[in-house]
Amino acid sequence: MERDLTTGSVFENILYFSLPYLLSYFLQTLYGMADLFIIGRFNGIDSTTAVSIGSQVMHMLTVMIVGLAMGSTVTIGRAVGAKERERTCAIIGNTATLFMAVSAVVTAALLILVRPIVSVMSTPPEAVAGTVQYLTVCFIGIPFITAYNIISSVFRGLGDSKSPMYFIALACGVNIALDCLFIGALGMGPAGAALGTTLAQTISVIAALAVIRRRRTGLALTRGDLRPQRSIMGPVLKIGIPVALQDGFIQIAFIVITIIANRRGLADAAAVGIVEKFIGMVFLVPSSMLSAVSALSAQNIGAGKDRRARLTLWYATAIAVGFGVIVSVVVQFSAEPIVGLFTKEKDPAVLLLGGQYLRSYIWDCALAGVHFCFSGYFCAYGLSGISFLHNSVSIVCARIPIAYLASAWFADTLFPMGMAAPAGSLLSVVICLAAYWWMRKDRAG
Repeated sequence: MERDLTTGSVFENILYFSLPYLLSYFLQTLYGMADLFIIGRFNGIDSTTAVSIGSQVMHMLTVMIVGLAMGSTVTIGRAVGAKERERTCAIIGNTATLFMAVSAVVTAALLILVRPIVSVMSTPPEAVAGTVQYLTVCFIGIPFITAYNIISSVFRGLGDSKSPMYFIALACGVNIALDCLFIGALGMGPAGAALGTTLAQTISVIAALAVIRRRRTGLALTRGDLRPQRSIMGPVLKIGIPVALQDGFIQIAFIVITIIANRRGLADAAAVGIVEKFIGMVFLVPSSMLSAVSALSAQNIGAGKDRRARLTLWYATAIAVGFGVIVSVVVQFSAEPIVGLFTKEKDPAVLLLGGQYLRSYIWDCALAGVHFCFSGYFCAYGLSGISFLHNSVSIVCARIPIAYLASAWFADTLFPMGMAAPAGSLLSVVICLAAYWWMRKDRAG
């Protein structure tokens, strides 16, 4: 389970770690799409809308849990790199204690607030009952969703990105089978979709725990490791909280931009929604680079190999930017056909508007590849506040205001509105480069 990422080829280590992580992200996306696809085959638009809205809420919660877990991944990685086995065990034990306590409190709070949450999401009246059912079941399953992400963060901190991929693959397969049973055969609607998701996560967690018990990791956890320690939890929260807040802020920004598009009309809303789906898939690559940089750099920093940490940053940035540029160029010649893949009606207005939005938005993939990698690097040094800063400034000063102004000033095209994302990322890149220069100057001094 434990892999030393402080030796050997930096480039090969990046590929070894990032490819399974990339596939995990893809399976996670497929996992989320399965509920919508299957509910659409067996139920009406009210149930589909309920699952769609409920999935948005759950996605936001999940990315915030993953962001908080980044603190564990980094601190475990640094302890592994420094060969501090006792500290590694203490971090793993404290992570389990911390996240289980958090999940219990969050579950109770969300179950109390489920109806206000459904109201805040402006859920159509026909879909309110189904959305409440979906979220209630999913909220009950939050401890298992949290447990999966804890286990994944521990594995990745130890340098193992393959095991989480196997666990999510298992959950994905089980979820599809249970959706067919609960939604198709038993006619349980949105509640069945949520139950399938929750049980799939539970089975994945059980499988992960079984694997941990069977493997000889050289790490022996004791009851003392589960006892909360300020010196252990402090660094985990210092890194994880800014990342969690940043990810939640980003999701809110996406919702705001969706609302702006919705006010332009049905064709514009459909076009923006389709492009967001495609962008989500394309961004799997820079997202995997972020995780690779944070995990690999953390181990190398723990081992006192700062130069290898910097090489990891620059190799990963080159991979992410290279991929982003290639995809961006290809999209310039194939935007409308790509949009057409996501809609049965092939509405000319949707294809035209979607093509305009995608051609400008897609350049964000190359620019985001830069600040994603820098975010991973900053987190590895325990400076996740920088990541939070540049993303917040980007959202407040560029993404939302530019999207709003472009929507107001250019009523006949979505191309200017699509430029909001790359403009925001460009601002993030400038801040990241300035912060990196400050880090190097400070350490040299």
